[in-house]
Amino acid sequence: MTTQKFMGRHQLIDRLAAQIGSRETALEVLKKRGHVDDKGNLTAAGKKRDAMTAEERALDRASTRSATGKKPTAFKYNPKTNTATLRKKY
Repeated sequence: MTTQKFMGRHQLIDRLAAQIGSRETALEVLKKRGHVDDKGNLTAAGKKRDAMTAEERALDRASTRSATGKKPTAFKYNPKTNTATLRKKY
């Protein structure tokens, strides 16, 4: 599911809720990831992610999942799909 809503900073919960379609489910997902506590408050890790834009989070995800450990700058962001792919020059 893609959405163009809530692309900025400090919109982590709202963006995931819009993508999933349920705020409660979004909070469950973020709780499993360690980004919110039992009360639904952001943890330190959650605050760090929340301070990122959707683009920064996508680049970070791609970098983290990269088998070769490439930096986020090695990836190109697609806002329509909220994903990042490796740039051709790398």
